[in-house]
Amino acid sequence: MKSRASRSPLSEWWWTIDKALLVSLIALLVGGVLLSLAASPPVAERLNLDTYHFVKRQLFFILPALVVMIGVSFLTPRQVRRIAFYCFVAAFILLIATLFVGVEIKGSRRWIYLAGVSLQPSEFIKPAFVVLAAWLFSESAKRTDIPGNLFAILLLIFVTAPLVVQPDFGQTMLIAVVWSVLFFLAGMPWLWILLLGGLGIAGIVSAYLVLPHVSNRIDRFLQPGSGDTFQIDTAIESFVKGGWFGRGPGEGTVKRILPDSHTDFIFAVAAEEYGIVLCLVLVLLFAFIVLRGFLHALKETDPFVRLAVSGLVALFGFQSTINMAVNLHLMPAKGMTLPFVSYGGSSLIAVALGTGFVLALTRRRVGSKVQITPLTPSGPYSSQAATSM
Repeated sequence: MKSRASRSPLSEWWWTIDKALLVSLIALLVGGVLLSLAASPPVAERLNLDTYHFVKRQLFFILPALVVMIGVSFLTPRQVRRIAFYCFVAAFILLIATLFVGVEIKGSRRWIYLAGVSLQPSEFIKPAFVVLAAWLFSESAKRTDIPGNLFAILLLIFVTAPLVVQPDFGQTMLIAVVWSVLFFLAGMPWLWILLLGGLGIAGIVSAYLVLPHVSNRIDRFLQPGSGDTFQIDTAIESFVKGGWFGRGPGEGTVKRILPDSHTDFIFAVAAEEYGIVLCLVLVLLFAFIVLRGFLHALKETDPFVRLAVSGLVALFGFQSTINMAVNLHLMPAKGMTLPFVSYGGSSLIAVALGTGFVLALTRRRVGSKVQITPLTPSGPYSSQAATSM
């Protein structure tokens, strides 16, 4: 335990970090390993891999994810912006590259091999995009000579265009919704909000009419008999068989026939083996993280930090909600992972990056010095310090 009198970077970090938020995030990481142990062995056996292949890989990615999350949480808001900018540039280049040299899986080019490691650039671009959009909106509110709103709109177009081409409609919608949240929180005129809302609805209708995979998913959701709904039906069966308290660790049977039980439908596996009670605990844990982040944002006086924290926890919350809603057949299938719980190296490290940004931005500071006193109106960041990139 570090003394409050110590002024080392580690002790300052310890006394200024939101420990409840940190513990909640680590609890999700640990829970993800336990659920991977329950969900992934049948998938590995079907693919003729080692029984614990996915569990071992999940454990392999946990260490770098923790390093990223903890390491990033040491940053100042200005450093967060810079890291987000570099990450965005690198991820955007890789995102464009996937259109030409990416691996095609189920009709989409979302993955690219780099030095023998498969990466999904769209996962890494999301937290960086949120931070940059928050910075542009905050600058527009403070400096009329900077067309921050226009740049934020162009940023959205640049990011979503290659995602539509891949195609990855789920990630496109997620990014657009989070951007809309930032747009609203930035205090934009209602006319703009209504206009962009109309464009969003037009985009969904166009996607339904033009993109076959989008129309198929929506049709299967609205009319289950119109196509293959095996995974959704099996997921619902998991909730029914699990009941309130589950069938017990390792006793689940539905997971043996559920193709994506270790990724998109791990929430259903949790329901069968550990019951609805555990699912509610997971929901409460996700809700606590999101609400804790919004509480910090409400107390924040710096526009950039307020918007960035709000956008990052909204991203975390929407992605979690989409995954769980799909498992319960409350919305069309999206192919969205459950943050920190679903198997996937790119998703795990990218979520660690985003939550590391949240931990960094919610630390208690006054000026450039970190201290343990509460936020004050004159507090954490001067407006001058927030304007520089």
